[in-house]
Amino acid sequence: MSFPEGAALVFGGSGGIGRGVAREFARAGTAVAVCYNSKRDVAEETVAELRALGVKASAHQVDVRDEAAVARVLDDVVAEHTRIHTLVWGAGPVVEQITVAETTPAQYRRSVEIETLGMYTAVHAVLPHFREHGGGSIVHLGSAGDHWFPQLDGLSVIPKAANEALVRGIAKEEGLHNIRANSVLVGVIEAGMFLELQAQGVFDEEWTREVHKLVPLKRWGKPADIGAAAVFLASEQANYITGQQISVSGGFGV
Repeated sequence: MSFPEGAALVFGGSGGIGRGVAREFARAGTAVAVCYNSKRDVAEETVAELRALGVKASAHQVDVRDEAAVARVLDDVVAEHTRIHTLVWGAGPVVEQITVAETTPAQYRRSVEIETLGMYTAVHAVLPHFREHGGGSIVHLGSAGDHWFPQLDGLSVIPKAANEALVRGIAKEEGLHNIRANSVLVGVIEAGMFLELQAQGVFDEEWTREVHKLVPLKRWGKPADIGAAAVFLASEQANYITGQQISVSGGFGV
């Protein structure tokens, strides 16, 4: 895959899936800027891995709920890498698996502030940079639940649904500036929130068995599977693709 000069900026790059995405961009030969909130040690380990793959990499701490902090990070990344050619949005909290009726306004507000308002803040900050440099790509790591709603996963699926509309809006309005926006819909991936909730006992053997039946490929996905889709959508090989979704779910819900 080929990319313009500069770096891919990965929000949520210290998470299980985000690390895999960052790694695939590095393997494709482009510099990577890893954004993290609290996992500094993981972010620094990730940067070391990326540099070992032969690319320039950097780590940047940010709370995506802070508009000024997001703007500062973009300035820092541009100072470090000259240009941002891709923004990957993968930031999000580990959320409770509960019904919509059981979800409190405070729980819902937290998810929306991080996943929905956070992405909007990052996109709003990067669009002028993309326009100035002749274009860019936005890749949203969404949820396969946007096509087939998984019971109890509303705190993850619903905030991401607003981001899907944002992606379509950017594609429609910013195409004349050579700015593209697409989504990777994430299924059950052996990383991040899935493994954390599994360790907590939220996903028991019965849940695992029943959900596995819904996956035609009969295996859980890997972070590299998400990364491969994100790299393709961001690359110059996909320069006529915008406003689209790629579901990386093993056929879940088909």
